[in-house]
Amino acid sequence: MSDDPVPETVDMAAAMRRWELRASPLTITRLSSDRDDLAPDPPNAPEDAFHIITQLRDFRLHRLWRGESLVFEGGHPKSALAITDLREEWRCHHLSPFDNVRFKIPFQHVRAFSAELSRPELAGFTCRPGTLDAVMLGLAQALLPALEQPQQASRLFLEQVGLAILTHLTQTYGGVYFPADRKGTLAPWQEKRALELLAARLDGGVSIAELAECCDLSRSYFISAFKASFGQTPARWLNEYRVACAKELLSGDLPIAEIAIGCGFADQSHLTKVFAALTGETPARFRRERRSSKI
Repeated sequence: MSDDPVPETVDMAAAMRRWELRASPLTITRLSSDRDDLAPDPPNAPEDAFHIITQLRDFRLHRLWRGESLVFEGGHPKSALAITDLREEWRCHHLSPFDNVRFKIPFQHVRAFSAELSRPELAGFTCRPGTLDAVMLGLAQALLPALEQPQQASRLFLEQVGLAILTHLTQTYGGVYFPADRKGTLAPWQEKRALELLAARLDGGVSIAELAECCDLSRSYFISAFKASFGQTPARWLNEYRVACAKELLSGDLPIAEIAIGCGFADQSHLTKVFAALTGETPARFRRERRSSKI
């Protein structure tokens, strides 16, 4: 969030009220309505970004489509959180009064944020619809005065809130582990070296001895410190990183067998086994669902 914030307040028809504040790279929007007869929203234009939506009040009823599939019908209580991947097509029909704040975050910014923290394994966010999140509600409420009077919004304040949002999302919904106490963990330079070596050897052909040596540690201490830093073993981290790389490639047209080899798996069967164990679905199904959402 290095650019100067560009505030914007947008007046819409009485059916829906909208406030918007742009503080690069985040776009913060508040949408509110007291009516229950709104027309369905048009589908979003696909883009490489996420929408993070937190409810400021109880929301009784709406319908949500991903592509042509109805994926949710019902309501959400106050503080409920929803995360939508805007690379897919979404449509919403609000059927009751609502009030929410949504943050549009470019995926490139999420990647850069996680890479700065030596956590390149982040592949996206996973959040069950309706998850209650008091932290995101509090951050959204803190931004309401800035949305109402954007000309008075403090750039420093917006940057601090943006950093808090990214830190919370990546740790809570991105599967990225941040140790609460650095005691017994790898130093930042050691984390960087170890992850660079793992990422460069996707086939798993790197040994614990090599990883420990690049960090100037014994093998036993390295294993303990790596787990304290990342909350998992090097082998588990490598598998999650491979799957993250595979997910990116599955959005394209490469054959799954080629993706498997390119991401360090022995063959397609090996990719399928690891992918299903970590995500609960096969690569083929992941690809079908991604494509069907764009039809």
